[in-house]
Formats: sequence, structure tokens, C-alpha cells
Amino acid sequence: MAGPGMREQGEDASGQVPAAPFAASALAALSVAFAGAYFLSALLRGVTATLAPVFSVELGLRAGDLGLLAGAYFLGFAAMQLPLGRSLDRFGPRRTLLALLALAVLGCIAFAHARGLVSLVLARMLIGVGVSACLMAPLTGYRRWLSPAAQMRANSWMLMTGSLGMVASTLPVQWLLPWLGWRGVFWLVAALLALAMAGVAWFVPRDRPFEMPAPHRPAPGAASGAVPDGGAAAASYRQIVCHPLFVRTAPVGFFIYGGLIGVQALWAGPWLTRVGGIDAAAAARGLFAINVAMLFTFMAWGAVMPRLAARGIDAMRLMRWGLPLALALLLLNVALGPAALAWHWAAWCMACTFVTPSQPAVGAAFPPALAGRALSAFNLVIFAGVFSIQWGIGLIVDAALALGADDAGAFRAAFGVFGACALAAYLWLLRPARRVADNPASLRGAPSSLES
Repeated sequence: MAGPGMREQGEDASGQVPAAPFAASALAALSVAFAGAYFLSALLRGVTATLAPVFSVELGLRAGDLGLLAGAYFLGFAAMQLPLGRSLDRFGPRRTLLALLALAVLGCIAFAHARGLVSLVLARMLIGVGVSACLMAPLTGYRRWLSPAAQMRANSWMLMTGSLGMVASTLPVQWLLPWLGWRGVFWLVAALLALAMAGVAWFVPRDRPFEMPAPHRPAPGAASGAVPDGGAAAASYRQIVCHPLFVRTAPVGFFIYGGLIGVQALWAGPWLTRVGGIDAAAAARGLFAINVAMLFTFMAWGAVMPRLAARGIDAMRLMRWGLPLALALLLLNVALGPAALAWHWAAWCMACTFVTPSQPAVGAAFPPALAGRALSAFNLVIFAGVFSIQWGIGLIVDAALALGADDAGAFRAAFGVFGACALAAYLWLLRPARRVADNPASLRGAPSSLES
């Protein structure tokens, strides 16, 4: 059943979805509903960076404990990606998102009641599970409803919404702490998530399982786009993860995309306080500046993506051009040590956004009926990277401190190891790839071959 303002959805003979199944007003309304949920998921992702000093003092958490606590969100998030992909393809964005957001509400309430590290970690894992569809649901819907160039712009604007949520996780949370305490902040977020659920239920249309029209429907599990079940679903995931574009971009997704989120959501804050020597309030202002810079960066990407697509500039070319700048800035920050301030990390985060077209490019490499699986499989890579990098940096910091390093030396060692992994991932991206006729790696999403 089509929702309000939605025209009947279907595919043409080529398997492409019509570019505009929504009236403009209905599309704007559902985009706002999606954005509200994603805003809150990003706030929950980044809030540990602001609350890290509070947790260290009140609960006595060490660097490894903080890394585990922050990473638990991403562990729950990553664990949901493969079943999430099947659910998005089978049940649609609306039902999937609503069911999971209910778990996020429960997770926030549990976190507000938690008394020790174990209960905090378990509650944060539940939050990660609950918000795991907040980006994948809209991206899956946009893959079905929008033209390829519009998908790239919508992706950038959703990431901009996420940056706004990260902004809200800094100074606004710091301002609320004297009034509500960190437990009260999570009660407030639980209430806002319930409100976001109401928006999704009202504005996002009911969605039928996505299938090819009968004249074009292949056998179950075939590569042309049917929605497979059971063993065929596993085969479809093998098809995705063995695709040359997925294989080539997965390492930069794990280390550079995952590292961007991991540092922005946690380690930028402790770097500013423990290496830079500033207090918690000044660190919150620094994180605010970093996230405002990211907000405007994604806004700019949303504006220029259609122009880049029109010029034939694809995702691979953007990553090859832009990621060396990110690697150089990371090396600079490690070399500067205590002199690396918030604006240094903001510059690095902005340069890392050259990796973000990788995810929608992977989604565009597969038929719309497999979009949820393809996007979620790549999201699994990203957020497995976030968990590994967040916890790994904490473990290296603790190990270096145990060996007698000071805070600055320990953090520089940890970020040096991270930088070496990021460089290896970029070199893997540059390796020659076999050419495949059906691999749309371009921003337009039109079939093209991988460039070497």
C-alpha cells in the first residue's frame, strides 16, 4: 500500500527504480523523519567523548575501559548488520526501523540505571543494536526511490544530519550535565527516540517486500535481484562480499572510515585532555568545533556530488585523490603531539570524508532488491572497524603507560599504529583490480568498470 503522497512503486525492465516515486512534500516529510532518528543515533554515538572525563572520575574507568564502553555501541551495531540487511529487503525500511528503535529506547533507559562497567557495556550494546537501522533504512529507501545522483546527495545530507547529532553530543550535553546529570541525559534521549518513532510511523509509508516484477523475476538467489531466503540469503552475501568493488574498498572502510568515526566519537576528546592538557569544558568546545566542521563538510559534499557525477568523477577517483591528504594530516598530528589541537583533528576528519562515497558506491553495484544487504554488509565492515579501533587504541594506550610512557607518548604510539594500518588499507585500494562489466563504481551508479 502506497503511503501519503507516494505514487505506485515498480521497476522498469532494466531493474532500475523510477527516480521519483514520491511527491516532493512527502519525500521531504519522510526525509525529516529519517533525519530525526539518525540525529539521535549520532548523538548517542558521540556522547561518550564528552562524558569520558565524567566516567573516568565517577566510575574510575581506564583508557581500555573507555574504549570498550564506547566500542560496545559499535559492537551491537555491527552484530545487527547482516540480519538488518535481510530485514530491510524483506520487510522494508519502516517496519525494520520502528522495531529496532524500540530497543534503543530500552537501551537508553537501561544505561541510565546502570551501576558498573558490565551493565553500562551491555546497555550500550543494546543501544547500538537499536539504532543500527537509522542510516541503513533511509539509504535502502533512497536506493529504491531516488535516481543514482540524488542518492549520493541524499547520503551526504544524511551524514550532515549525523554531524549535527555529533555537534549536539558536545557542548549541549556539557551544558545539560549540571541540570540532569549523565543519567538524566539518557532519560531525555529515550524520550526523544520515542518521539522519533512517532515521526517514522506517521511519515514513512508502509513498504511491501521488494521484488522484481513477475516478467523479470529470476530464480531465488539469482544475481539479478530477487530477494533470497535461507541458504540463498547466505549465497547473496557471498556474492556481495566477493564483488571486486567490495573487496577493494573494504579495508579503507574498516580502517579509515571506521577510524574517522572512532576518533570523532571517542578518542579526540581524551587526546585534547590527556595529551593537549586542556580541561573537560575546553575539550567539549574543541569537539563542538570538530563536529561543526564536519557538518559543513557534509553539507558541501551534498551540494557538489551531483556536479561530480555529471563530470564522471567516480568514488574510486575521489578516494585516490583525497585520502593521501588524510594520511598526511594524521602523521602531522602524531608528530605534533601536545601541539595538535582541535582544529588539527578537524582538518583530519574533514579529509577523511573522501572515503564516504565508498558506501553508496557499493550499494549502487547491486540491484535494488539487494541494496539493503549490500549497504549493511559494508556497514558491518565500517562498524567492526570502529569497535576494533576504539578498543585497540585504548589497549595500546594502557600498554604503553604500563611500560612507562607518559600520556602523550602512549597516545602517539597508539595513533601511530592506527596510521600504519590506514596506510596499508590505502595501498590495498590502489592495487590493480580486474575489470568487470557490471560493476557501477561511479557516483552516477551507471554500469562501468573498476579503474586501476
